[in-house]
Amino acid sequence: MRQTSITSDNTVFVLLSFEGPDRYSLAGGLGVRVTNLSWTLAHMGFPIHLIFVGDPRQKGEAIRGEGRLTLHRWCQWISKYYPDGVYHGENEKLYDFNESAPWFVTEHIAKPAVKQDKLVVILGEEWHTAEAMCRISDLLHHNGLRDKVVMFWNANNTMSFHRINWGRLAYTTTITTVSRYMKHIMWGIGVNPLVIPNGIPKSFLSPVDANAAAKLKRSLDANLILAKVARWDPDKRWNTAVEAIARLKARGIKAVFLARGGIEPHGEEVMYNARSLGLTVKEVRTKGNTLEDYFQAIEDASRADVLNIRFPCPREFLRIIYHASDAVLANSGHEPFGLVGLETMAAEGIAFIGGTGEDYAIHLHNSIVLETSDPKEIEAYVMYLEEYPEEKKRIRKAARHTAKQFTWEEVIKNLIRKLEYQARIQGLLTTPPRIPAPDQKPSEYPEIVPSHEAMLIGST
Repeated sequence: MRQTSITSDNTVFVLLSFEGPDRYSLAGGLGVRVTNLSWTLAHMGFPIHLIFVGDPRQKGEAIRGEGRLTLHRWCQWISKYYPDGVYHGENEKLYDFNESAPWFVTEHIAKPAVKQDKLVVILGEEWHTAEAMCRISDLLHHNGLRDKVVMFWNANNTMSFHRINWGRLAYTTTITTVSRYMKHIMWGIGVNPLVIPNGIPKSFLSPVDANAAAKLKRSLDANLILAKVARWDPDKRWNTAVEAIARLKARGIKAVFLARGGIEPHGEEVMYNARSLGLTVKEVRTKGNTLEDYFQAIEDASRADVLNIRFPCPREFLRIIYHASDAVLANSGHEPFGLVGLETMAAEGIAFIGGTGEDYAIHLHNSIVLETSDPKEIEAYVMYLEEYPEEKKRIRKAARHTAKQFTWEEVIKNLIRKLEYQARIQGLLTTPPRIPAPDQKPSEYPEIVPSHEAMLIGST
């Protein structure tokens, strides 16, 4: 008898991604996504294989998550010649990934699982895995197994879309993406993906240390604290953020801007622009890696208008920044999903969203949704929230409530429902029987008394 739903007893997951949980493999949001997705699936009881370009110094295969998560570190023989991270030697690694991973998935995961009457779900992430997913589908078809396996490929961004054979990919897999914004972009290239949002770990909902947040505010001694955490990229609208700080300063307000960027060269342009607007800029570095070290480093630089944070910020410290800030500027012009905005909301912070892929954002309910790249808009809403502090409190509370709906546990429930739909199309699952409602006598229903308005409408 066929199953009616996907469960941890009848399903094996395979996740393909260039980035992964190793420090060597973490280059951005993709590594965080696949790490959290795989760990949460394992925690929910599902056996999962994660295939990624791993650290060449670690074991090629490792078992985690109480035996349910198997890490397969791929391309290690190449990575040892490219020590500077997952994208160092990218083309060589991509060739090896495409040549070897499809065969491995087919022979060592899919075939044994199908023999055990298991449903196999294969998830591919980003353009690097598009060709491998197509090849896996071809190999499964050659072995008479394609209809036994559900395959989803996900787009987190538009990067390298021009390298993808969309016709072939759409024929061999079900295409998904992370927001309606991305869905609309992909319509333009003739693809209609399913939308499955990103998520955050449930631990991000734990209360932020109020004493630590208060200490950060005291360290800065400012009327307003604004923060931004993003790559140094023009799409992130860093210059708009800096110009908003300059406008607040021109009002006579002591506003401090906490800026945490990456290693991209655009950062130099942003800092030059800040100085040109009359803002004082100071780089913030620390010799230690404790919260006390971070607070001390920021206090030492607190007289500047822009604090360019140049030390790695652990998640705990970022959550303190999000909570303590009067506004976290996640004001990107192109943001497929917007994890920083959601993480800010989980920390009960006030996120200023760019209004692109942040489907979770509702203007003046749980966040501020910016409609333009004009710094006056940021300035106006910052001043509005200062004038109406009760609005600020209400938005913070609603933000946290929204974030609860986007934990990985909730996202995976959404994912599984869509996987089940595809599995039923393929005949792998049967439609669950309809449970009839209990019989009720007419007298058991409450009497419905029409309103005065309804009576008036009915009489016309």
